[in-house]
Amino acid sequence: MKSKCAVKFDDPTAEILDHRESRYGRFATQAVTAQALKDALNQVAVERMSDVFAPDMLEALDLICTKLSRIVHGDPTVLDSWDDIAGYARLVADRLRGGVHV
Repeated sequence: MKSKCAVKFDDPTAEILDHRESRYGRFATQAVTAQALKDALNQVAVERMSDVFAPDMLEALDLICTKLSRIVHGDPTVLDSWDDIAGYARLVADRLRGGVHV
């Protein structure tokens, strides 16, 4: 596959970036959406963040926002994105249930 990045030699990073763009949309565009989702959550929960949300919860929410942005800007049939969202939520849920994931 010919890379969209300006390179004069085989560049595995450019190939990875091209593949990601085809699956998730243009990074700069999806980043705007991801940050808007994260900002919305932070505005609602800013008073509660340190008192209620553990670091794993905040990180899971952050990563879920990124995955949601990738879904709406890219290919919504990429199963990995949906599985990742479920996985991040499950890690927190398992910990809350007393599971082994920390």
